[in-house]
Amino acid sequence: MDQPYVIGIDIGGTNTVFGIVDKRGQILRSGAIKTGRHEDVGDYLDELAQALNDILKDPFSKDTIRGIGVGAPNGNYFSGSIEFAPNLPWKGVIPFAQMLEERIGIPVALTNDANAAAIGEMTYGAARGMKDFIEITLGTGVGSGIVVNGQLVYGHDGFAGELGHVIMRRNNGRLCGCGRNGCLEAYTSATGVARTAREILDLNPDTPTLLRNIPVEDITSKDVYDAAVTGDEVAISIFNFTGNILGEAFADFVAFSSPEAIILFGGLAKAGDFILKPTKESMEKNLLKIFKNKVKILFSGLKEDDAAVLGASALGWEV
Repeated sequence: MDQPYVIGIDIGGTNTVFGIVDKRGQILRSGAIKTGRHEDVGDYLDELAQALNDILKDPFSKDTIRGIGVGAPNGNYFSGSIEFAPNLPWKGVIPFAQMLEERIGIPVALTNDANAAAIGEMTYGAARGMKDFIEITLGTGVGSGIVVNGQLVYGHDGFAGELGHVIMRRNNGRLCGCGRNGCLEAYTSATGVARTAREILDLNPDTPTLLRNIPVEDITSKDVYDAAVTGDEVAISIFNFTGNILGEAFADFVAFSSPEAIILFGGLAKAGDFILKPTKESMEKNLLKIFKNKVKILFSGLKEDDAAVLGASALGWEV
């Protein structure tokens, strides 16, 4: 039977989104579930399988699906396992592709979520026509997909591209979800921005800011953005702090792969110039002279949910 469709699944720290995709890259039917609802991965997979069955209705059926591609934090392309993902509720090594395939009866392939976003960007988004670029995902964590000469870099074990866990502050660095201190993710993820907000408010108790209208433990990166839009100086300083560290990291990333562009994807990228301007200034300040004014920083050319779903779905054609 002709199998003109694949399914793409993006597992985020908060939500899991999925869709049925055709050969032109059109998402024809989609859905979502909460990632952290179940501490037991088996219960989560049962809910995911049921949600997939719910969208596999006329004119779609399992017989029309070539394969399923999954993008997940710490997803290992070679083994099909999610391994020691700090931002997911399930610990250790999870043979995810095998477990999902057993429940749904369709072949499953899996890769890192940021790699999936990079594939989607290269096929349908801002990286079309590029052979050398880095996709940076700024969400609950910080991930990366590195493309060199048109090929994703996986490394010998499938885990190349953990740029969110490059250590940016070696002395008294923040504790990261991975268990180490000073990682880029601890500062420039959406959760890192919220941590910065709490620190700045604590250190400057007399400085007026709209952020004081929110219980300090409830502040999110979106709250910081909403305040920055009004001209709130504290909120703008939070983005400047974040962009400064992100730019330092980008200058180092450029040194090892000389990308044409670094593409920002994920929730924090919605902050627009508040994050782009300080990041670009910091990167240029810290670049080697041979790289100055050569590397673009771009926002993803795809809607946030679509990029990772489309990228993951590309794996479905190969299983």
